Amino acid sequence: MPASIVLKDISWSTPDGTTLFDGLDLSFGTGRTGLVGRNGVGKSTLLKIIAGELVPLKGTVSTSSRIAVLRQEVQVGERETVADWFGITGALELLDRIEAGEAVADEIAEADWTLLPRLYDCLVQAGLSALPSDYPLQELSGGQRTRVALASVLFQEPDVILLDEPTNNLDREGRQALVQLLAKWRRGAIVVSHDRELLEHMDEIVELSTIGAKTYGGNWSHYREQKAIELEAVRHKLETAERKVEEVDRRLQTAAERKARRDAAGRRKRAKGDMPKIMLDAMKERAESTAGGQAKLASRLRQAAAAEAEEARSRIEKLKELSLTFQPTGLANGKIVAEAQELSGGYDGTAVVQNFSFALVGPERVAIVGPNGSGKTTLLRLVTGELQPVAGEARIHVRHAVLDQTMSLLDPQSSVRDNFLRLNPDADENACRAALARFLFRADAALKPVGALSGGQVLRAGLAAVLGGGKPPQLLLLDEPTNHLDLDSIQALEAGLLAYDGALIVVSHDTAFLEAIRIGRWVELGNRPES
Repeated sequence: MPASIVLKDISWSTPDGTTLFDGLDLSFGTGRTGLVGRNGVGKSTLLKIIAGELVPLKGTVSTSSRIAVLRQEVQVGERETVADWFGITGALELLDRIEAGEAVADEIAEADWTLLPRLYDCLVQAGLSALPSDYPLQELSGGQRTRVALASVLFQEPDVILLDEPTNNLDREGRQALVQLLAKWRRGAIVVSHDRELLEHMDEIVELSTIGAKTYGGNWSHYREQKAIELEAVRHKLETAERKVEEVDRRLQTAAERKARRDAAGRRKRAKGDMPKIMLDAMKERAESTAGGQAKLASRLRQAAAAEAEEARSRIEKLKELSLTFQPTGLANGKIVAEAQELSGGYDGTAVVQNFSFALVGPERVAIVGPNGSGKTTLLRLVTGELQPVAGEARIHVRHAVLDQTMSLLDPQSSVRDNFLRLNPDADENACRAALARFLFRADAALKPVGALSGGQVLRAGLAAVLGGGKPPQLLLLDEPTNHLDLDSIQALEAGLLAYDGALIVVSHDTAFLEAIRIGRWVELGNRPES
């Protein structure tokens, strides 16, 4: 793909002095590029630099393309309408005046009669019906607002679109609309995302890390295959380097033993006195010189081999997926875990959930799915008792815990350690530290305040506090757990939940995640009753 955006020698640091980019060189073609990497490496910052919203400390951004940006968070004003968001309110008012016969000739010449057809076409492309131009944005769900924002990006007719986590607030229908749109997109697109289904439609993947950026041709599956090959190659390199270290150590040991034998022989000859002292001194000096040279050479060889091994180990740490281990819950097959009978409830007297009944038995895994606004989170709160029903009842019969996308069970001002001890009052300091170490919070890492952690670290802290104690819950209720997580953290969560032997109730729009954790039953709200 010919380059449409070229970044040369880009450097950028956060206000606290943390370096994100240093001499970064990167180019983007006219196709679709997925930009991936762990939280905190600077993906959103890079988009802002490309869009011209941030000026790099050093380096240049070259492009002749028209660029439009879809923000990660769509904030709307209290009285803002669809037309306001598209920036065409005044132009549409002019058309109204023309139709009412109130416009002058100069105004009529400036009129654009294509505005409404173009507006509606873009809304349909974004998966929305043709909303009236004066429709209040406040009355739309978060996912619908995101789709309006996407339609406004298309309305600008850009050469390149920049999308920052576009599926975070989208329901299944919205995700499908975006996937279909990008599948047909034939201009430039740079997409920051952890949505693997969306990344499957990319032409290339750019991985951003603390050591720079690397481009992989192909979609998400191809990228994962290449990463697996890289990991295997680095493991082979580590094994070779470790064998070199062992071989050098053996040579050093052999050389030391030979030197010890020669030294002993020299001492015996000197003690016998049958050779001139000057000859003995010369022999000793030669032996020491030779041994010294060999020792220096062996030391350099060992340092080189050890450095090669250490570099390979660090590469493996970067390439391999995180792994989390959970304690067994002891949940028996056939045990009634949770149940609801004719459950109805909602907010402000509105019953979003109506006449809902279900039973969860043993280590069953259930997904709650449905469009935005269908009551998925409301249902979780009704089942846990956080929200009182207006009719019916719900009960949970086992130890349980709720993990939402913000990990609200954790106090952001307290350390990881203090949060663990608060949620596990029977644990002593040794048990606490041992549990946190299993979730990669070792030594001082356990003393960091939760508010200072990345999204993936907060996930691990929440899982550690809930599942790391002596009596882990037998039921986990997860509300959009993958939102705001990077791909490494999502895959770590998947691996951990696969090893979890309790029951699951999961609210999520991420089909790839739900399939990866082997959901056994899907309950759909909004469109049809329980399936």
